[in-house]
Amino acid sequence: MLTARDIMTEEVVCVKAKASISEAMEQLVENEITGMPVVDDEMRLKGMVTEKDLLRLYDKPWRAKEFRVEDFMTMPAVHFEEDESFEDVCNCLLNNVFRRVPVTLGNKVVGVISRPDIIKYILQHKDDSEASKVKNKEEA
Repeated sequence: MLTARDIMTEEVVCVKAKASISEAMEQLVENEITGMPVVDDEMRLKGMVTEKDLLRLYDKPWRAKEFRVEDFMTMPAVHFEEDESFEDVCNCLLNNVFRRVPVTLGNKVVGVISRPDIIKYILQHKDDSEASKVKNKEEA
């Protein structure tokens, strides 16, 4: 069975709950991502913060340094343990508006799976089923 571990991105950009909103925005822009897990000092998942969460500052950008990530993050964060099925992750991302889910091992963030990760997987394996069909016909 294909699992979350098999397709997750292991190098995860995270932000601490006590970090300033300005720091979170800078990380999103610098890393060209739309959201990231919020963690504590031991990398335990506390929530998620996304561009959408930060849009609430549109009318008060001068206050960005006053707020902390914990003031804006979404809790609890939907996440998957690393041994959960790829199909479950796909169904979750199909049926919700968010674009990524953290992957955890005992509540510690060990990866993230985004919509682009799934698309990359599909592209990498698009020819696998055709090759398998041809091989099965040849053997029959």
